[in-house]
Amino acid sequence: MEKIASLCEKMGVAPEECIPYGFDKAKIDLKVLKRLEKKKDGKLILVTAINPTPAGEGKTTVSIGLTQGLKYIGKHPILALREPSLGPVFGLKGGATGGGKSVVVPEDDINLHFTGDLHAITAANNLLAALIDNHMFQGNELNLETITWKRCMDMNDRNLREIETPQRKDGFVITAASEIMAILALSTDLMDLKRRINNILIGYNKDQNPVFVSDLGGADALVWLLKNALNPNLVQTIDGVPTFVHAGPFANIAHGCNSIVATKLALKLGDYAVTEAGFGADLGMEKFLDIKMPHLGKNVDAVVIVTTLRALKSHGGAEDFSQPDLQAMIQGLPLLAKHLSNIRQIGLPYVIAVNHYYNDVEDEIAYIMNWAKSEGHKIALCDGFAKGGEGMVDLANIIVEIAEKPSTINPIYTAQDTPKEKIEKIAKNIYGANEVVFSKRATAQLESYEKLGWNLPVCMAKTPLSITGDPNVHGLPEPFTLTISEIRPSLGAGFLVALTKGIMVMPGLNKTPRALNIMIDAEGNVTDKE
Repeated sequence: MEKIASLCEKMGVAPEECIPYGFDKAKIDLKVLKRLEKKKDGKLILVTAINPTPAGEGKTTVSIGLTQGLKYIGKHPILALREPSLGPVFGLKGGATGGGKSVVVPEDDINLHFTGDLHAITAANNLLAALIDNHMFQGNELNLETITWKRCMDMNDRNLREIETPQRKDGFVITAASEIMAILALSTDLMDLKRRINNILIGYNKDQNPVFVSDLGGADALVWLLKNALNPNLVQTIDGVPTFVHAGPFANIAHGCNSIVATKLALKLGDYAVTEAGFGADLGMEKFLDIKMPHLGKNVDAVVIVTTLRALKSHGGAEDFSQPDLQAMIQGLPLLAKHLSNIRQIGLPYVIAVNHYYNDVEDEIAYIMNWAKSEGHKIALCDGFAKGGEGMVDLANIIVEIAEKPSTINPIYTAQDTPKEKIEKIAKNIYGANEVVFSKRATAQLESYEKLGWNLPVCMAKTPLSITGDPNVHGLPEPFTLTISEIRPSLGAGFLVALTKGIMVMPGLNKTPRALNIMIDAEGNVTDKE
């Protein structure tokens, strides 16, 4: 592994712009973006996936492997990923640094405390909660009656979803689903961060008028807590590909993309900026295009959609998707075809990346490769886990080819559409719903937001396990109805969050969480029990 100062120098980052955190990680001063603002952007490659199994499809592993493959064929890529949350690390999915020979290092640091960003976000969120409660305790000059701001922590703990303090009824969201996380991911500099924090809705007064942080005060204190966290974190793959790991909003609740500033740095410093959007294309990709991309000033040049034989078999009805089952895999292909149709409809060049598992059977691999080619889809078998960059050459070559093709993006919705119309267009055109039903609460909220002029992009909060709103519906479903239960304003982030029925903003642990299977030795090395 190369020392981080040396890696910065090779990337074109000056010593005074590199803020080392030891020898293996650093933060990059945002002054680099100002210095490079006139430099031509590299190609923007977005990695997404079909709806995953609960354990995920290796989208991060493929993203890492793709940059390794691009380096292997002589290109200069930079990777931009999200920061892991402790919820998944100790829950079901585990860490988020890749696997096998396609990993980002130092793994333990990245998966746990890293450079302290998530702790800073949690502290800023909870400082605001404390300021609100203190204001009410000290006389409540703003006449606050309904408080919408929640506390947060970076852990799955269902018992904190609803709590009651001496001051008020309250609750926790997981840090990755907090508005402060979304704000950090979308802010371009400290003053933009401050503006967004001032725009946070904290509640309503006794006349039912909205009250913001700008009314309460304290925005500068929150920015002070976050000022170092706004600088992107630089690490590297095991073979030296520069990697920004910065901000970690969940994609089933928040917008699921790493920070604007990290992606911009990757575009300025690399020939190819590879970034991922969380969960399936129905969630992460849609949000990247509708929420993040307008802030980048740069369109996506190519899309990689990751699938596995396991996911296809799961969506094809297999009870044990780790076992050979060609028929189930075939029955799962219509879901992949739906996601591909969506990408074509939007107008982006794309390639299917089949993330290869060691126990995949040859006839199933041959079938999907032949199916894709017969349907006119580009496809690559990806073996980054076992071989690193060498196993990703086919995908890298296809990306170099298709990223040169011009594309005209057809927006999923327009800024002029009402929030209700935006939700309906996403549900019908991306998910395939034939009807969208709004609860009485959601309808009343939309009406009130319309009166207040809050016509913003929409961030859908729904299950990642199905293209529908029901996690138990697999594959490409029959015509279905999507139910919207609530619309929450996230005004600092600049979007409205539409919650589908049953979504939780504070996840719970699964029956046998990964935390119970972790083993650590005397040297501090961690493994999972078999």
